[in-house]
Amino acid sequence: MTAQPNTSTPLTERQEARRRRILHASAQLAGRGGFDAVQMREVAEAAGVALGTLYRYFPSKVHLLVATMQDQLQHMHAALRKHPPAAEDPAARVAETLMRAFRALQREPHLADAMVRALTFADRSVSPEVDTVSRLTTAIILDAMGLDAPPTAEQLSAVRVIEHTWHSALITWLSGRASIAQVKIDIETVCRLIDLTSPEKS
Repeated sequence: MTAQPNTSTPLTERQEARRRRILHASAQLAGRGGFDAVQMREVAEAAGVALGTLYRYFPSKVHLLVATMQDQLQHMHAALRKHPPAAEDPAARVAETLMRAFRALQREPHLADAMVRALTFADRSVSPEVDTVSRLTTAIILDAMGLDAPPTAEQLSAVRVIEHTWHSALITWLSGRASIAQVKIDIETVCRLIDLTSPEKS
């Protein structure tokens, strides 16, 4: 039997390989046609799994696409760790990191739109997956900050505001209501909160 991906039971190597095929198929279909192009039957066929097996991993399309975003963020995080931002200032490092992540999504606008729509549609049943997406985004920001000590409550609050702004900027860009230039300005502006919340400024 296939284990549920949102349980604490670790997946076997075979199950993990199957899960990766499913996520790859989801990203491929979303990349070609957005949210509406991700149909569970087509995902199952592309991944080479039975439809019932797919539903045991992901109970709905929203679960699947939020997990796809989680997977994309994990890849981004790994890439950013290999090539960290070069700026000396923490705020500038975070802004550079988030713009690099944004440009990665910009290259796949249909996929980005599908994942963001899934996050928007997610109800309480998808909370574990949504929480994981949030934790990954937070980890990416904290890594870029390069703190020498655990973050303070004020710094974590700033990180949450930055995360919300980045997500909002992505939505407004996808809807055609903001240019890349405006997104960059907004990201750089909100990242200044990092300087305001550093212990030295207190």
